[in-house]
Amino acid sequence: MKLGSLKEGGRDGRLIVVSRDLSRAVRAEGIAASLQQALDDWQRAAPRLNDLYEQLQDGRAAGAFALDVTALASPLPRAYEFVDGSAYLPHVERVRRARGANVPESFYTDPLMYQAVSAGFLGPRDPVVVSSEAYGIDLEAEVVVLTDDVPMAVSAADAEAHIQLIGLINDVSLRNLIPDELAKGFGFLQSKPRSALSPVLVTPDELGDAWRDCTVHLPLHSHINGAWFGSPEAGEDMQFNFAQLIAHAAKTRPLAAGAIVGSGTVANADEGRGASCLAEKRMLEIIRDGKPTTAFLRFGDRVRIEMFDDAGLSVFGAIEQQIVAAG
Repeated sequence: MKLGSLKEGGRDGRLIVVSRDLSRAVRAEGIAASLQQALDDWQRAAPRLNDLYEQLQDGRAAGAFALDVTALASPLPRAYEFVDGSAYLPHVERVRRARGANVPESFYTDPLMYQAVSAGFLGPRDPVVVSSEAYGIDLEAEVVVLTDDVPMAVSAADAEAHIQLIGLINDVSLRNLIPDELAKGFGFLQSKPRSALSPVLVTPDELGDAWRDCTVHLPLHSHINGAWFGSPEAGEDMQFNFAQLIAHAAKTRPLAAGAIVGSGTVANADEGRGASCLAEKRMLEIIRDGKPTTAFLRFGDRVRIEMFDDAGLSVFGAIEQQIVAAG
C-alpha cells in the first residue's frame, strides 16, 4: 500500500491512503488520524489500511478523491528520530580521495551514521528556504525506511521484520558550513536544515522483486532545472543494507515507532550514471581537473528526485522543490 498525509488536521497532517498510480486517495478515517498514530499501533492499523487500499484500487472506497500533490504535507511531518547513514562507499571514497585522504578500513565493516533533523520535514512541493547562497546549498537524493518499535541490540537478521515503509528523501545539505562544524569533532548542526520526504511512503511488498536483501533495486533519478543530473542504481554498491543500518542504530538504544533510517547519498562506482548530490560531482571535477567547476544550488533553482518501477510507474511520487531566499 501507499500512504501520504494532507496539509490538514494539525502539525502531524491527515493520513491518507493513495492509489498505486498516485491518482486517487482516501482519508484513513476511523483507522488513524496521522501516520505516526498508525505506526504507534501498526499491527492493528496496517491490515485495516491495506484493506482500504484494496478498496481504493477496486474503486470501492467511499470518499475517494483525485490526489493533488501540492496539497500534501510530508507523509510523516515530524518524527521522533531520523538517523542517516552513508552506506554507498563510492560517495565516501570520492569525497576523501579529492582531499587526498584514504578511506579507513573500519568504514567497510562499521557504518557511518549521524543523528539528523527530525522535528519537521518539508512537503514534497515545499520550497527549500535558505538564508544565503554562500552556505553551499546541495541536494542529496536518498532512500529511507521507516520502522515500527525496534528493540535495543536487535540483530541485522531480526531487523528486517521491523521495516514497515520505504520512501525517498532530499536530505538538504549546506556544504560550506560542514567543514568548520566537523572540525569541532561534534557533528552536524547548522549545516543540516530540514529535509523533504517523497509524496508517499510504500510498504515493501509494493516494490515486488525490486525489494530484496533489504535493499531497493531501482535507479534513483535526479534533475536540476529540468536537466538530468544522475540515475545511480540504489541496489548496487550499498555496503550496508537497511537491516544492517537499523541494527547499527539500535546497538545501544531502542528505536521508536516511526524512526526514519536513511541510506545516505546513493552513488555507484560507475561514474557514467551521474550523481545524487552536487558535492560528489564537484569532487570528481577536483580529482580530474584539480578544481570544481559545478556551482552549488542558487536561489530559483529547482530539483526533482524520483524513482520508477520496471513498468515506468512513479513509485513514491516526485520530490520537486525550488530553492528560495529566506525573508
